[in-house]
Amino acid sequence: MAIIILIVIIGFLLPQEFSMPVEGASSADYNKNTFWYYPWGKSVTHKGVDIFAKEGNNVVSSTSGFVISAGRVLQGGNYILVLGPKWRLHYYAHLQTIKTSSLTVISRNDIIGTVGSSGNAKGKAPHLHYSIFTPIPYLWRIDTQKQGWKKMFFLNPIDYLTE
Repeated sequence: MAIIILIVIIGFLLPQEFSMPVEGASSADYNKNTFWYYPWGKSVTHKGVDIFAKEGNNVVSSTSGFVISAGRVLQGGNYILVLGPKWRLHYYAHLQTIKTSSLTVISRNDIIGTVGSSGNAKGKAPHLHYSIFTPIPYLWRIDTQKQGWKKMFFLNPIDYLTE
């Protein structure tokens, strides 16, 4: 049990630095009001930010971490899931291409894919859907908005984006 507690503590102590996950993007390339926007298709509320860019632009890891999974799912299309510092999971979706693989250690700003419109973004403007969530609930984040109880698992990525 002590080993598990030590591992969890170390995860929280790891330094966390963020970068804009789309090369060349700025705050002009996303809408600051889309996190937890309702209504939003099958997911009910939008639990991330869409960063619009030219198809094929590089997507870089916004933080250092460990690639838990990379592949294809129905809604997100080509995606990458990275476990970063503070036990936060970084989800990159709608990629055109994936340039990393599962079970890989990556550094902040490593190229991990390219902007696309895969999954349920097919036929829409190319963009990166970027979400940050935690398996450790932040109970104080719960509110009365639609699906507000789920806020304990999601952080607003816009608060962390840097140009």
